Amino acid sequence: MAQARTGRVVLFLSLGGLAFAVLQSLVAPALPVIGHDLGASTEDISWVLTAYLLAASVLTPILGRLGDMVGKRRVMLVVLVILAAGTLLAALAPTLPILIAARALQGAAGAILPLSIGIVRDELPRERVGVVVGLLSAIFGIGAGLGIVAAGPIVDHLSWHWLFWLPLVLIAVALVGVLVGVPESPIRTPGRLDVLGAAILSVSLVGLLLAISKGREWGWSDPKTLTLLIVGAVALVVFVLVELRVREPLIDMQLMGLRGVWTTNVVGLTFGFAMFGTFLLIPTLLELPAVTGYGFGKSVSEAGLFLLPTTLMMLVFGPLSGLLERRYGPKLPLFLGAVAVVAAFAIPAIAHDRLWQILLSGFLTGAGIGLVFAAMSNAIIETVPATHTGEATSVNAIVRTIGGSVGSAVVAAIVASDTTAQGIPTDDAFTTGFWACAGVAVIAVIASLALPSARKRHNEAVAAGVDDLPPEPAELHLR
Repeated sequence: MAQARTGRVVLFLSLGGLAFAVLQSLVAPALPVIGHDLGASTEDISWVLTAYLLAASVLTPILGRLGDMVGKRRVMLVVLVILAAGTLLAALAPTLPILIAARALQGAAGAILPLSIGIVRDELPRERVGVVVGLLSAIFGIGAGLGIVAAGPIVDHLSWHWLFWLPLVLIAVALVGVLVGVPESPIRTPGRLDVLGAAILSVSLVGLLLAISKGREWGWSDPKTLTLLIVGAVALVVFVLVELRVREPLIDMQLMGLRGVWTTNVVGLTFGFAMFGTFLLIPTLLELPAVTGYGFGKSVSEAGLFLLPTTLMMLVFGPLSGLLERRYGPKLPLFLGAVAVVAAFAIPAIAHDRLWQILLSGFLTGAGIGLVFAAMSNAIIETVPATHTGEATSVNAIVRTIGGSVGSAVVAAIVASDTTAQGIPTDDAFTTGFWACAGVAVIAVIASLALPSARKRHNEAVAAGVDDLPPEPAELHLR
């Protein structure tokens, strides 16, 4: 009976996470088609991605904190309803402003992963938590990859509206499943929502992410870009100062200062960069005409299929990361995953004139992301008390989003900065892009090595005075 309930919980949480992750990337390859259909310019249609990104970044920590306070299942239901409403509105959207508003509603569901991890931690036996968290974390990477893969065939054979109708089915099943099959968590953190902190953090994230996502379009020296960067950075400093002084902070800076947390967040930032670097570099290279001498002349749909090995490896290595974590702790899968991604980018940086090099890169990228995404979540939930799970994992989700934004902007700038007279990226541009992603992944290797052992994480948290920390587990003696 308990095993059947565990299976239902995992299934319904996975469906919700898969739907959100697919929606994150599904529209990207279809933006030109959507823009043409709605009569929107390239600049205007980019807000379909930007609105989603901003809403996810701003609302994820707020909803994650609310889940810790009032109940993770309750907030999860609200989030799924908002996601369903946004997806339905997007499927029916007759104009660009309505589609942008719908995408903002969808982005509000960014808290699904931290809420799901919190529910799993509260409801499942401790020996199963690592593997299940590994699966849930891998699904987010898998969903993003599937979105890129599926976009072409859906648009070619149906229409862009079906980019939303199909995920809506998953959302509906997940909503009903969570309603009837997922129990409410008994673990709460009573208190008030830090409205001031939420407002300051929102200003900071909007400023930084808007500048990063629009910097190439507006120009990095444009007054708008520079103003947003300055406002975002100043607001972030003010946010930290405020959170150190308020009685019930939105994000506990004491927790964020733990080495087990900040090193994990550094890994998350770099992997967000690397993952979206892959989604930009590989399809672009594959779709370039073969007459260039380095492109492969693939269609959008064919190029998307080359990301299938990446998504399959995420599915395999996510749960495997949980098994490794249970035996050796999160440090080993973090390190192995980071090394795999360094190799994944170094191979095409050295040579990318054969399809097997692209495929091998995809296999290694998927394996690395699967190992790391799962291990990051497990490292955090082993470091922080159960009452702060949603809060801490929300921050990790935000830094991955910021890393993805930075990665997309930087890689796009690299590719666009070195083009032929016809405006086609040169072979050297791709080499530089791959080396840039490999270099960023090296930072993840260093951060994974800096992650303290389980015993040190526990002792550091106790020394910092973190309340409600779980007792030192027996597994610490094996690590």
